Amino acid sequence: MISRRQFGLGALALGTAPAFAATATTARPFFIDSDTASDDAVALMLAFAEPGIDIVGISTVAGNVPLDSATQTALYVRELCRSKTPIHAGADRPLTRDLETAQDVHGKDGMGDVGLPVGGRKPDSRDGVGALIEAAHRHAGRLELVTLGPLTNIAVALRRAPEIARMIKSCTVMGGVADYVGNITPVSEFNIWVDPEAAEITLRSGLAIDMVGWDISRKYAVIDDADAASLRAIGTERARVAVDCQKVLRAFNERVSGLKGFDLPDPIAMAVALRPAIATKRRTDHASVIGGEGPTRGMVMFDESPIGPKGAAIGVVEEASRQGFMAMMREALAH
Repeated sequence: MISRRQFGLGALALGTAPAFAATATTARPFFIDSDTASDDAVALMLAFAEPGIDIVGISTVAGNVPLDSATQTALYVRELCRSKTPIHAGADRPLTRDLETAQDVHGKDGMGDVGLPVGGRKPDSRDGVGALIEAAHRHAGRLELVTLGPLTNIAVALRRAPEIARMIKSCTVMGGVADYVGNITPVSEFNIWVDPEAAEITLRSGLAIDMVGWDISRKYAVIDDADAASLRAIGTERARVAVDCQKVLRAFNERVSGLKGFDLPDPIAMAVALRPAIATKRRTDHASVIGGEGPTRGMVMFDESPIGPKGAAIGVVEEASRQGFMAMMREALAH
């Protein structure tokens, strides 16, 4: 997700990624945690369209937008994608801080303020944390968790039921920046910055984490005006919504960040989770999160020292296939 300030540009890279095929009997159980705004919405579209995936639950969290707005948008996308996946409202604020949203980036409604009907629906429950814990137990050893927002729900779940860290097969986190070029401070990314305390709890929990930072988005997932027109020309309702809801983000990037179009951090993180070959280069590193205030708040700090490195061992995506990502986008939006 993008927030109020962005720094730096990245080049686009090409690559390939094979399509994933699976039968219903081998469907991979996914649980998604989202502060659903415009880029999260597209990430959910990718997940709902992917064969071989069983989305067993979605929890919402305050971040891009307040909790109710995030929940309403997730419910709207579920309806758009003709799914019955249960959606559970979660935390409405960070663990110890006041909520600061990114509505200046995604629109007051989080969906570009283009008049989409994101309201009037009811979640399946208001216990996103409990739903995650239950899913981890029910699908022990198989559940794949994808986080698209601040890690508040995940931290609360880990505090309540620390055993789930061993039960969750993998956790793909859209957050942080592997190259220290941030979008909310010079070195910090918005999701981690919103609730750094929750992020540190999550990193140190023992979860098998793969971090897909904002650097991957700005290098491989920028949708320029020509790309946007091509995607919208697919002609489905999903394609129109996916492009049109980026209106405020597109204007923000032109005014503030310098990116030539809108970028899609949550969708490319979801693409990596769904099809791991989309990540063409990875490393293992030791990471910790800086709290406090000031320009380093929410910074994910890496320790590559060969002697006693500090921090949690996590996977870090360093490069991704733009070609593979764009192919996934076209496949998903054609539904």
